[in-house]
Amino acid sequence: MRIGVVSDTHNHLKNTLRIVELFNQAGVSRVVHTGDITQAKTLRALSGLRAPLYAVYGNNDLERESLAAASRELDIHLVDPPLHLSWAGRRIVVVHDPQDLHPELIGAVDVAIHGHDHRHRDERHGQTLLFNPGECAGHLPGLNQVGVIDLVRLETRVLKF
Repeated sequence: MRIGVVSDTHNHLKNTLRIVELFNQAGVSRVVHTGDITQAKTLRALSGLRAPLYAVYGNNDLERESLAAASRELDIHLVDPPLHLSWAGRRIVVVHDPQDLHPELIGAVDVAIHGHDHRHRDERHGQTLLFNPGECAGHLPGLNQVGVIDLVRLETRVLKF
């Protein structure tokens, strides 16, 4: 099972539409958003995904009422972090801020996903994969990226755009 991972779209609609294309082309089974969606219109753009979307609120998701309403309308799973998932036999936790990844939380999961700092991270802490796909809301083509995690192999790939 391969999942798409995106963080910190910050309402950059042009990039969000490109992200939808990339994940649809990659044939991911599910998509995880690590927060800082910012506005409901970004969720509407993400509704073009061919895979279910699971997301957490970030520190810039201040329009919570409209985000919550749009997530209900579009059947998007949007919650306060941490979000605990179990897919392909892997225990996964999703947070926005990496500071929320306490050692006991990291030790209890196979995959820990975060955003917030806009920096790519692909590390192992013991048996746990720590992953942040990196910047996706920038204005310079070729410097934006999202990630794909193969949950069976615990391998990652970056899709640049």
